[in-house]
Amino acid sequence: MKKLFIAILTCLTFNAIAQDGTIYPLDAPKEPNAIPLNTGSLKDQPAPETWFRQWGDPMARNISKATLTPFFPEKGKANGAAVIVAPGGGYRWLSMGNEGWEVAEALAKKGVAAFVLKYRLFPTPEKIDDFTAWMNRPRPAPQKTDSTAKNTNPMAQMDLSNQLTDAEAAYAMIIKNAAAWGVDTQRIGMIGFSAGAGLTMHATLNSKTMKLAFIGPIYGGMGPVKVPANAPPMFNAIASDDFLFNSQFGVIESWFKAGRPVEFHLYQNGGHGFGLGNPNRTSNKWFDAFMHWLDVNKFLGSK
Repeated sequence: MKKLFIAILTCLTFNAIAQDGTIYPLDAPKEPNAIPLNTGSLKDQPAPETWFRQWGDPMARNISKATLTPFFPEKGKANGAAVIVAPGGGYRWLSMGNEGWEVAEALAKKGVAAFVLKYRLFPTPEKIDDFTAWMNRPRPAPQKTDSTAKNTNPMAQMDLSNQLTDAEAAYAMIIKNAAAWGVDTQRIGMIGFSAGAGLTMHATLNSKTMKLAFIGPIYGGMGPVKVPANAPPMFNAIASDDFLFNSQFGVIESWFKAGRPVEFHLYQNGGHGFGLGNPNRTSNKWFDAFMHWLDVNKFLGSK
C-alpha cells in the first residue's frame, strides 16, 4: 500500500507539473542525434545553455551553439520531402518538445524527413529566479489594428543575423547529405512556430542561399511583407484568440496580391503556442490540413 501511495503521489505530482505554468529547473536532456552546425558562438551570451520546464514542455535558453536534430521516417516510408522545424520562444528560449521534437516525430510518421533547428538565442538572466521574474514582468496589451496596418509585431524589428545564419547552415547541411538522407533537394521546406514562424518568414524574405520549396509559419506575425517574385507556396495557421493575430491579415494579403500560392486557416480558438494541439480546440486539426496541403501540392510524392 505504501508503494502504491507513493506511485499515485508521484503521478499526481507529475500531472500537476505538466499542467502548471510555473517555471521549473530541468537538467539538460541528452541529444545524441544533434549535429553541430558550427556557426560559431555568441560573444554577448554570458550565461551557459540551460533548460527549464513549463506547461510540461522542455525548453532551452541561452543557446549559443546551434544544432540540427534529424528525425527520419521508418525504412520504406520516406517520400523524399524534408522540413526544417523551427521552435518558438520569442528568440529568448526554444519550446523544444511542443514545437520541435513532437512536430518532427509527427512529420516522420508521414514519411517526411524532419530536422529540428536549435538556433542561437538572445541572452536571458542566468539564475532561474531572475529569469522567472523577467518572464512574469508586466507587458502592455497589444493595440488593435487592421489588416492594412504595418507590422505591429515587435519581434519583426529584431536583428536575426545569427538566427538566419543558423537556418542557412541547416539548409546547407541537408543539401550536402541529401543522397544519404533520402531527401529530394527540390522538396525541402521550413515550418516554424511563433518566433520560429518569424525566422521562417525572415529566411524566406532575406536568405540568398536557401531555396525553400514551401513554408509553414504557424501562429507567427501577421503584418504585411514585401514578397519576392519567386516566393514559395505558404501554409499559414493561427487562432483568432492569439495575441499575435491582432486582427491582421497583412501577410496573407501580401502573398495573395503577389500572385503566390497561399493557404490560410484562422481557427476559432487555440490561443498561442498550441503546437500539435490542446484539448477541445478547433486549431487541433491544423497538422492534418497541412499534410493534406502538402499532398495536394505534390510535395509528398515519391521520387
